[in-house]
Amino acid sequence: MKKVKALGQAVAAATLGMTMTAGAMAGEVNIGFTGPLSGGAALYGENTLSGLRMAAEEINAAGGFDLDGEKTTINLVALDDRYSPAQAATNAKRLTQESNVPAIFIPHSGGVFALQDFNEEDNFLVMAYTSVPTVTEKGNSLTLRIPPTFDGYVRAFTDYALENLGTTLGMAGATHEYAKIWASMIEKEWTSKGGTVVANNPMDYNKSADFFTGVSRIIAENPEVMFVGGASEPTGLVVQQARQMGFQGGFIVMDQAKIDEVAEVAGGMEMVEGAIGVVPLSVYETEAAKSFIERYQDKYGKMPGSEAAYNYLALHGLVEAMDATESTDPKVIRGAIGNALADMETSKNPYEVTDVTDKGGFVTETTLAVVKDGKIVREAIE
Repeated sequence: MKKVKALGQAVAAATLGMTMTAGAMAGEVNIGFTGPLSGGAALYGENTLSGLRMAAEEINAAGGFDLDGEKTTINLVALDDRYSPAQAATNAKRLTQESNVPAIFIPHSGGVFALQDFNEEDNFLVMAYTSVPTVTEKGNSLTLRIPPTFDGYVRAFTDYALENLGTTLGMAGATHEYAKIWASMIEKEWTSKGGTVVANNPMDYNKSADFFTGVSRIIAENPEVMFVGGASEPTGLVVQQARQMGFQGGFIVMDQAKIDEVAEVAGGMEMVEGAIGVVPLSVYETEAAKSFIERYQDKYGKMPGSEAAYNYLALHGLVEAMDATESTDPKVIRGAIGNALADMETSKNPYEVTDVTDKGGFVTETTLAVVKDGKIVREAIE
């Protein structure tokens, strides 16, 4: 493959909210991040960033990677977009123009769609941490979708809930773009399989901490199941307030929220009894997952979620592709990342991603977990 020159000294990155470091020096490559680092989804953004930070520090501690015969390190440049697609687009322009990044990590679908309007023209990879299927169905040649698409979750969660929890659904999801797409798909799936939606009252999970008014409208219709979900922290508050109002049914938890993190905010595992969601990383028993968990806990003192683990492995894969090709050209990296992930050391790949589809989706397993008798139990997906 054609090699390109190593990036020279870049203009110092101007901060916007939170910038981790200044521009890259000679022998460094800047990698961008735009995500929520303030507001209701700040914990989600910080958890995502923690996985990237951990990967970058490991890469640099090991001496970096080869670029035109020179050892090169990674310099993360992180900007706060407060979950705003418009701000994410502004941040991306700043990251490309001032920090010359070949790739930008972003953990929300609205921002991904905003970046896809110009990333091919501006020549940078969108490293999309979102499960929205259309992200990789649009034909954008410089987009990589990191987690599996959520359409598999929608089908599996609906089937399990209808069989085990009840047929009436109250929808108390969030109002951001990703949550609206999820809600639309699950409402369609639920009704097509004979269920009834008795209430639909989306709420702004990013700006509010008091959901009593919105949740009370759902509870008033006596649903057997509630659909909830945004970032884990506000989702936990929604669940907590639903229980405080007397709701005793189960929850379908959108995949952005993690059951163990929701339980911690809500007041304990008993608060999420009957919940259905994605399998938390803490439940995985593979050596790769356990190794990552141990190292992450040593570094941050807490249990990692999937956003940390997926972005950790994605940055390692990105750097492996740059190392293999000795290139920072986004098109070259995109062509090489599938093989890079397949050949990557197991310890760097906690979700055991095996390949990248032609459309840019990482290939990994779709999972389902339920809370039974106060414990998170992994269930097979038919």
